[in-house]
Amino acid sequence: MTKNDNSAQKLVEAVVNGMQEKKAKQISVLDLTGLEHAVTDYFVICNAESNTQVSAIADSVEHFTLKELKEKAIHKEGTQNALWILLDYGNVVVHVFQDEAREFYDIESFWADAVRKDYAVNEI
Repeated sequence: MTKNDNSAQKLVEAVVNGMQEKKAKQISVLDLTGLEHAVTDYFVICNAESNTQVSAIADSVEHFTLKELKEKAIHKEGTQNALWILLDYGNVVVHVFQDEAREFYDIESFWADAVRKDYAVNEI
């Protein structure tokens, strides 16, 4: 495992911890490193029941990544309506969806060739 792989894995762990802190549902990590035309190394995806919880989860992810790794998102989108908040860390992209939006966009099916890990509640 290279240094970049290790730092990406630590970032994924911090993201998952932040999601779990706010009771995110259906946390999945898609490892895109083996895919030729992938836009990033990892997608970390979860969903929540309301826009308030979506915002809280995104805030928690930002808090954990900053506190644990001193990493800040390069870009973020969706904070105004909180239907789907995206946090871009470069090699890790975080998607926090409301339940219906996750089902509608179905990112996991689009990237079905990726290696997928689903997390049980509070598993890391």
